[in-house]
Amino acid sequence: MKSKKQNQNSAFEKFALHVSKASGSTTAFITAFLIVVVWAISGPFFNYSETWQLVINTGTTIIIFLMVFLIQKAQNKDSLSIQLKLNDLVASNEYSSNSLVDIESMTEEEMIIVQNIITDLVNSLKKKKA
Repeated sequence: MKSKKQNQNSAFEKFALHVSKASGSTTAFITAFLIVVVWAISGPFFNYSETWQLVINTGTTIIIFLMVFLIQKAQNKDSLSIQLKLNDLVASNEYSSNSLVDIESMTEEEMIIVQNIITDLVNSLKKKKA
């Protein structure tokens, strides 16, 4: 049985994924574009007042602020699922180095060292084939 926290996380994950997909759709872009057009056209009726400017500024700021967290949540889940699939492929391939499993936990400097080792290995294999 799932706990209340697990249910909340699951619901938030589903919501974040849905919003992330929907916000990248053509419909979302057209809707946002039309809102900006309507706002721009309404400018003369409001004498381009500070309130008129504040409407678009406040609206976009709030939406962007919330979208950052929603998209990041969806991105974190996508990254984790890709990483798990890659780890499974590396672990199941007899020719792969198992040291690459869980490489994302290394520092960037450690990754560069591994990259250099692999590059040297590939270059030496190319020389042997030539």
